[in-house]
Amino acid sequence: MSDAAPNGFRRLAQFDGARDHAVPQDRLAAIRKGAHALHEELHDADPVVYYRSFDLVRVPYPTKYGFLNACGRPTPYIHIMNRVFVVQFRGFDGRIKTLLMSPTDVEGSKATPFFRDLTDSMGAFKGVGARMIAPQYATVEEALARTGIPPEQVDYLSYDHLHTQDVRRWLGTGGRRGYFPNAKLLVMQREWEITGGHLPWFSYWYCPGGIEGVDPSRVELIDDDVLLGPGVALVRTPGHTEGNHSFCVRTPEGVMVTSENGVGPDAYAPEKSRVPGLRGFAKRTGAEVILNGNSIEGGIDQYLSMVAEKEIAGPSSRNPEFPNVVTSSEFTSYWMFAGLRPTFRFGALSFGEPRIGRAATEPPAAETTETPDRPATVASADR
Repeated sequence: MSDAAPNGFRRLAQFDGARDHAVPQDRLAAIRKGAHALHEELHDADPVVYYRSFDLVRVPYPTKYGFLNACGRPTPYIHIMNRVFVVQFRGFDGRIKTLLMSPTDVEGSKATPFFRDLTDSMGAFKGVGARMIAPQYATVEEALARTGIPPEQVDYLSYDHLHTQDVRRWLGTGGRRGYFPNAKLLVMQREWEITGGHLPWFSYWYCPGGIEGVDPSRVELIDDDVLLGPGVALVRTPGHTEGNHSFCVRTPEGVMVTSENGVGPDAYAPEKSRVPGLRGFAKRTGAEVILNGNSIEGGIDQYLSMVAEKEIAGPSSRNPEFPNVVTSSEFTSYWMFAGLRPTFRFGALSFGEPRIGRAATEPPAAETTETPDRPATVASADR
């Protein structure tokens, strides 16, 4: 169920019209049907060449946002681990592409009003306090260096949404060369449009000037669900923000879906959760998911999107009680906030070996066939 798209990707049609129904339950049924169909399409593809996630920074996050209306313990903060995902996959032109999902510039993101106010609240101890409550484990540059992939080889950057993100150092501004000189930012058009023009409550979560001055030619605006290559998709999942999208990828452990509509596996299977309050909330309300609700731009849409994410993913082989949703910021335990622990978490993941350099990413000539009317097709033996 995919068609050619002008940017070389392929448009997905599984969710066409699903959100047009007047009755939310009808929308839910249509989205569930589309998600099952997309799961089958992605699962039928070969696993991507390389998939690895790295811990970047652990940050405190208000419990009232992370588990909206559901947590039964008066613990003010949970801890979430922000990660960057390095993924290599074969595109429709036969070449291996490198994508970084959620490459947070940790220093740049500190200007976000939420983080600024949290740091300022520590007063004279904010230097030491910030390092204790929000320890950083790596930078994006360090994480990429561990793979051996040079920054010049990165083709795409993407974020499920642009909360707290500053992309200027990566893409460059004002004639200055960015750290990733050949990469394009893949972003939903709606997210790009609203990032610089939100209302005050929502602006609290965006980094001031985080996209200012970026050359438009470095930005690939997307307005559809798309396949980037076999087994790799960006799917519109509005709710947490209006322009939210989810990254769906076929790995050796099945289809994995990444976004921040939820803060970890407990949010996607609350009926199985041991986090105080979540199971009871799910039983009382019938809720299938628990929203990440710091700035709900569309609560109904977010609920529908989280159900779509868990259905696209399917159950995890690591723990079949939870779906294969690997959130970009995952709820974790931390000694400074000992009140809550996740029932199950994925942690950092690694599959396959990176392909480095031009020779490693070009398709062997015998494996690629091209015609003027259709993209390249690649034999499955070397995918």
